[in-house]
Amino acid sequence: MSILDAIILGIVQGLTEFLPVSSSGHLAITQHILGWGGESNLFFDVMLHVGTLAAVIVFYRKLIWSLIKEFIAMVRDIFTGKFRWKEMNYERRLIVMLFIGLLPLLLMFVPIGNGMKLKDLADVFGASPVMIVPAVSLMVTSALLFIGILCNKRSCAYSPRHMKGSSSSGKGRESYTVLDAVCVGLMQVAAALFPGLSRSGSTLAVGEMRGISKQKALDYTFVLGIPAILAAALLEGLDAVKEGVAIEPLPLIIGVVVSAVVGYLAILIFKWFLKTDKMMIFVIYTAVVGVAMLVISIIELNMGINIFSQMPLK
Repeated sequence: MSILDAIILGIVQGLTEFLPVSSSGHLAITQHILGWGGESNLFFDVMLHVGTLAAVIVFYRKLIWSLIKEFIAMVRDIFTGKFRWKEMNYERRLIVMLFIGLLPLLLMFVPIGNGMKLKDLADVFGASPVMIVPAVSLMVTSALLFIGILCNKRSCAYSPRHMKGSSSSGKGRESYTVLDAVCVGLMQVAAALFPGLSRSGSTLAVGEMRGISKQKALDYTFVLGIPAILAAALLEGLDAVKEGVAIEPLPLIIGVVVSAVVGYLAILIFKWFLKTDKMMIFVIYTAVVGVAMLVISIIELNMGINIFSQMPLK
């Protein structure tokens, strides 16, 4: 991989990790256009996610620090018998809901046969030379975003104004329930399996469908992604070491730095689009790209070659 390739992929990752357009789907498409793929690229993808992880940690540093302090206080209260579920403040409730939202990730380790686990499907789809899965997943992302927008505009049937935790403006609840967290966690699992299904977009949409304020839903999905990305990086890193995957240090470092810087800017952009109710642009974009890639994939299957690199499909 050249340094230019690393910069391009770093920019793609940084922009698409937080914008609701799917980083995994766009990385798969970019790699397809560039004409290269394989296990080393899967590891490179995960490391680019680490770069954007750094961006979200920096952006939410105040919230993360307050959650760390509250977690320590919560553990102390649990061991001293002072913990009360009904008396939790916002930070403490968020911590509990984050733990609950992460539980569905255990499904990734469920065996599915032939020595494979559910998480291995992500590698299969990501390494495929055919872009049908990312294309369809992008269209699903578009549909979910559209439904989320409708739910938010109607304040969602799940979030009546009299419901505890609802905002006075009727724009949705400010805090998550156990069922909210489970629903978002399950969607995060789906997004981890299918390249093209945006994690930030789909989990945001589920939060809105459940009646959560769009800004609180976005904050939750970003913070929820921190341990998920760390776990994915650790697992992929261990697999790379075991399999002896060749890693080029300089392009890797450059790609990670670029993805971190661009990712921070993408968070600012996303929050602005959400605040100003301009999310429809992402609905249109993911639908157009998804349809275009589906058409291209059908053409490539009929021709038996990658129309960009002119290499045969393997």
